[in-house]
Amino acid sequence: MSVQERKDRERADRERLILATARELAEQQGWDAVTTRQLAERIEYSQPVLYSHFRGKREIIGAVALEGATELAAAVRVAASAADGPRARVTALARAYLDFAARNPAVYDAIFQLDGGLAFAQADTPEPLKDAFAALLESLGEVAGDGVHPGLFTEVFWAALHGLATLSRAGRQPPEYTEQRTQLLVDRLAVL
Repeated sequence: MSVQERKDRERADRERLILATARELAEQQGWDAVTTRQLAERIEYSQPVLYSHFRGKREIIGAVALEGATELAAAVRVAASAADGPRARVTALARAYLDFAARNPAVYDAIFQLDGGLAFAQADTPEPLKDAFAALLESLGEVAGDGVHPGLFTEVFWAALHGLATLSRAGRQPPEYTEQRTQLLVDRLAVL
């Protein structure tokens, strides 16, 4: 292994450590607790080392969002692929999405709530965000209904899932009806 390859590997390892630590801190204490000072202290590197990887918290949030979008896409695809039939796929997709949001609240916020400097629904949208949308579209497009644009249907269904995830996390909906809400969403929107 060349010196440059070793340095590149060490840099990638440091970057993974920074992001993993940021995620852990955000999940434990919220994004307000994620500061370059806190991160530097936790990973035992100086703040200038952090700044050599990320220009600041906004870029860290963006990097966490991209990792999270990749994980969300994978979770949705795995759930949908294990289901048999369009309705079962959509139901599995909805459950996987809501489970991801509940299990990873700080990551979910990084993807959808916080300013990570990422463009959504534009030409320069990063690939992991496009892929997360594509993962939803793969199952939702087949239940959009006649004359309904699959992309628009996916946006509306996604917005409904996001609303359910956000309201549930905020304690605005009784948790005992989570499954009924999910089924109602699928039953009312998915045309089969």
